[in-house]
Amino acid sequence: MAGMDLPDTSLPEHGTPREELFADLRARKTADADWRGGRTWSLVYPAGEDVDAVLKEAHDLYLYENALNPFRFPSLADMEREVVAMTAGLLHAPAGASGSMTSGGTESIMQAVRVARDRARAERGVTEPTLVVPRSAHPAFAKGAKYFGLELVQIPLDDDLRADVHAAADLIDDRTALVAGSAPNYPHGVVDPIPELAALAASRGVPFHTDACVGGFLLPFMERAGREVPPFDFRVPGVTTMSADVHKYGYATKGASVVLHRAGEHVLQYQAFLYQDWPGGLYGSLALAGARPAAPVAAAWAVLKYLGVDGYVKHVERILATASAIREGVRELGLRVLGDPVASVIAFTGERIMAVGDLMDDRGWHLDRQNDPDALHLMVSPEHDRVVGQFLADLRDAVANAGESRGVQARYS
Repeated sequence: MAGMDLPDTSLPEHGTPREELFADLRARKTADADWRGGRTWSLVYPAGEDVDAVLKEAHDLYLYENALNPFRFPSLADMEREVVAMTAGLLHAPAGASGSMTSGGTESIMQAVRVARDRARAERGVTEPTLVVPRSAHPAFAKGAKYFGLELVQIPLDDDLRADVHAAADLIDDRTALVAGSAPNYPHGVVDPIPELAALAASRGVPFHTDACVGGFLLPFMERAGREVPPFDFRVPGVTTMSADVHKYGYATKGASVVLHRAGEHVLQYQAFLYQDWPGGLYGSLALAGARPAAPVAAAWAVLKYLGVDGYVKHVERILATASAIREGVRELGLRVLGDPVASVIAFTGERIMAVGDLMDDRGWHLDRQNDPDALHLMVSPEHDRVVGQFLADLRDAVANAGESRGVQARYS
């Protein structure tokens, strides 16, 4: 893990000439994954050169500003409110809903966990809270439980790899501060039974969070494109908070996410941090961070405005066509897709699957590794339609030659 072992590097006594400096940077980047060439299947979500240009210009305009103080930079405060409002509209939040931008899905989820913990303590007297989430839920829930002192309780998965509703009913009790489900989950791309889980939570007076970090800017546009989408958003009774990443399928640069609260200002007060018992005056923030970069706020606002509904629908149709081709190609090779993924996330397994992954690495592709069962994992972006034919050809060759490979090397993209 980066940062564990520090290199033997000291601050130079004299500044480095600019030409030499950037030659070094460019040389370092040659070892990085080639996302521009469509060789990565997670982490970056390219949507085309026109989107890149919009993001870069917005970034440059707000490269130096600090999003901590909205009074000094009111344009940032306005853009953040508009990003939150546009996201709330996509996810059918009711009138009076509230929310804020965060640095990413992890912070959005952790804020939902922290708010639920504080509400449980203040409104229900819960002192030893639990957090009930599917086993497939993003590790940000476990991180939130660790940081904020909740006991993590995992819902087992059903045969379809979605949360087992019957098992969940036995896990929710008077200590439960929050129940959650994914739309879709990261490992398998399936949407948990959100209506059933939310109803269970509501019957116990417990908030429910839909983690739509992946699907928040996918599923609404699939629905607009005429595709069937499982119920997941604020139209589902009992859903009280949601998270959606603008820096995934909203195509903004890192880090830009949104956390939303159905109950508006009443709940947002639990997220806010206000402090004035120091000589520096009133300090207030909705974020976990203090100083925040302004560029991701501007980039998120810009890309949402630039693409609009029709632009996002166009890109989701590209994604769905590519994902369909990959699922079909994987099955033709005798591999098995896990679950029934609804959109862009695909995990597949088969004989010697990790050796297949090693051979794909050798061809310059970057697929994530999963376990239980061993599987390769990918997330389709719009620009992958340019490379899907070559990807499937290389996958076919890797499957044919996996028996002769040097074995699993525990590589991770």
